Amino acid sequence: MVDLYVIGAYLTLMLAVGFVVSRMNRDTSDYFRSGCRGTWWLVGVSNWMAAFSAWTFTGGAGAAFEAGWSTFVGGLGGILGVLLITLPFTSVWFRQLRATTGPEVIRARFGPTTQQFYAWIDVIGRLLVAALHLFGAAIFVSTVFQMNLYLLIVIIGLVVLLYSTTGGNWAVMSTDFLQGLILISMTVLLTVLCLQHVGGVDGLFSMIQQQGLESKFRPFKSDGEYAGNLYTWKWILAMFLINFLHTASLNGSPKYFACKDGREARRSAVLGVVLGVIGMIVFWIPPAVARLVAAPEVLGTAGLDKPAEAAYAVVSMKFLPPGLMGVMVVAMLAATMSTMDTGLNRNAAIITQDVYPTLCRLFKRRPLEGKALLRLGQITTALLGFLIIALALHFAKNAGKQGIFGIMLNISATVHLPLVIPLALCIFVRRVPRWAAMATVAACLIPSILGFFSKELFDHAWSFQQKFFVTAPVGLCVFFLSSLFWKKEPESYRRQVTEFFRKMHTPVDFNREVGQASDFSQLRIIGIFTIMIGLFIGVLVFLPDDWAGRMQVLIVSGAITALGVLMVLAPVLQARRRKAMEPSVCPQATSEEQGGENPQETAVPVTERAPE
Repeated sequence: MVDLYVIGAYLTLMLAVGFVVSRMNRDTSDYFRSGCRGTWWLVGVSNWMAAFSAWTFTGGAGAAFEAGWSTFVGGLGGILGVLLITLPFTSVWFRQLRATTGPEVIRARFGPTTQQFYAWIDVIGRLLVAALHLFGAAIFVSTVFQMNLYLLIVIIGLVVLLYSTTGGNWAVMSTDFLQGLILISMTVLLTVLCLQHVGGVDGLFSMIQQQGLESKFRPFKSDGEYAGNLYTWKWILAMFLINFLHTASLNGSPKYFACKDGREARRSAVLGVVLGVIGMIVFWIPPAVARLVAAPEVLGTAGLDKPAEAAYAVVSMKFLPPGLMGVMVVAMLAATMSTMDTGLNRNAAIITQDVYPTLCRLFKRRPLEGKALLRLGQITTALLGFLIIALALHFAKNAGKQGIFGIMLNISATVHLPLVIPLALCIFVRRVPRWAAMATVAACLIPSILGFFSKELFDHAWSFQQKFFVTAPVGLCVFFLSSLFWKKEPESYRRQVTEFFRKMHTPVDFNREVGQASDFSQLRIIGIFTIMIGLFIGVLVFLPDDWAGRMQVLIVSGAITALGVLMVLAPVLQARRRKAMEPSVCPQATSEEQGGENPQETAVPVTERAPE
């Protein structure tokens, strides 16, 4: 019962965050991209949190439970993609596009027809993914507390809907940061407890050998060992490549739109790499340990079509002390809520900034502006939230034996791959016609659809890797062959492409293009909420019966509280240091140098706004 109170208090806090930061929204630029004032640490943690969800701890954990190192190796593609593509190039380029939505960028690259095509597809895709992640979070909580799965989907979905609608992207990034702190603290603690139980890393490998599980834990499995030939070297290579492509895709550009400039965007990407490496370790070890010490409990989990997806929940209940189990559930909720709120905000931005103006032009109606457009964005966010809840309820009823992991693989191979190929290539290959992206998608959809209906057409279902290695070469060939038609494009389109790349490579002048910064305000507001979370966790110290459990609570509480105190004190210490270095304060000093007032408190002209 105490754990349920912890979850209830957490959900209430997230609503409070949305209400507090809502005053920072003056227009759609603030609501959808935080007015391009997001600090690197805030954007970096938010992007990292949006990259995974409770699926990591259900479907992903189930895969790690079954296949050991295979999923770990497959996930390295995303990390390598960030190191080779995002850090040196795209993180900076994407911010310098000076856009609000992904389809807006696609319009600048290929034109309005491709923009509208991707806008509608993007909205549908994000809805499906957000619903799957909401479903995954509800599975975890229902497994721990034996609660009704459908009721949990509704409750969690409504909370995300409310704070996302109220606070916009400021609420999304602020709650993501707070949720990230909880998630990192709890997963690191659980990983340490798991390793302690099996005798450290050496003990982990020794137990794998003692139980004769070397074949189950080896990275590359044999053909036929798992249904669909999962975890073979072909499967891992396909996972590696699709993760790599995703990091370079133009469709991922919105994650850096909120940054102040290109330098801040690159720093946020560096933080994402560090957190990504830590995450891969702490997300893989607990389900691996569950396979060694709690396999009967996991496989005996009732109420799930795929019991392996309960591995993380079971090992959490086994090792965490009373009170902290509720915090771990909060961490799992945090993972899903961060993905769902990001999807909500970006979908609402696409409909408001890309779809709505086009419909107004089509029906010859004057589009809304200013506060009225902001209200439309909020209404759109709410409606999309209800739709995600409905889809999650549908998945809960029809998931079947393939589980969340299987559903995600099908969506990735059938829908995501055809869309991502041209968007990953178009930022490196300039001379392609305006129809190159749509032609590539259309060509890829042919093998993609054949793969989806392969069981009915060919009497056997294509595996994920078969779908990838048939679809990807088709997309590459069509995209590069389209370059042969570049010379037939009109001069106006060539100038458009030249302007796209000129803007992408032009550094952002924050003071001139945006103006007022709010670094210290972000530190203060989020720091105060961080302290509140740390102190609340500290109250749970009285629940464990042994001193070891109490020390674990105090360590988590102390780490989070200390960080919050540093965040609150940082603006004060920075101001004192500058005052000591400059005895005579220059009357022309910027507001950020004097403490970083909230942008609501000092009105300044902002030139980088969302397009009307």
